Amino acid sequence: MTQTSVPMPEHRPPRDCPVCSHRLALTRLGCPSCGTEISGGFAPCAYCGLSDEDLDLLRVFLVSRGNMKELERHLGVSYPTARQRFADVLGRLGFDDAKAVPPDREQVLADLAAGRISVDEAETLLRA
Repeated sequence: MTQTSVPMPEHRPPRDCPVCSHRLALTRLGCPSCGTEISGGFAPCAYCGLSDEDLDLLRVFLVSRGNMKELERHLGVSYPTARQRFADVLGRLGFDDAKAVPPDREQVLADLAAGRISVDEAETLLRA
């Protein structure tokens, strides 16, 4: 049995209601090949509501096996900025970002010494 390739939709579904901002419920699935539809209550995909930029960040993080320095190079930003962007994505996914990405004291101090971050930024990062 051969399976024909069905083009994927160009757009992702919205995650939140445009009227009241509550999370939308996934209630219908459809097969673009044969037209079959299934209705019911389905678990939503937590990652489907992320932007392409966020998904790219996660892809690089996973492919590099969690190497934050590789993420820093990919984004072209300082280490603290890369950490913050990763923490922001974790927050959008509903994870407690403060526990997930602890500050790297030595890296913060190295970035401060190299002039990549200000004293205020370093102080904020070290207090996190």
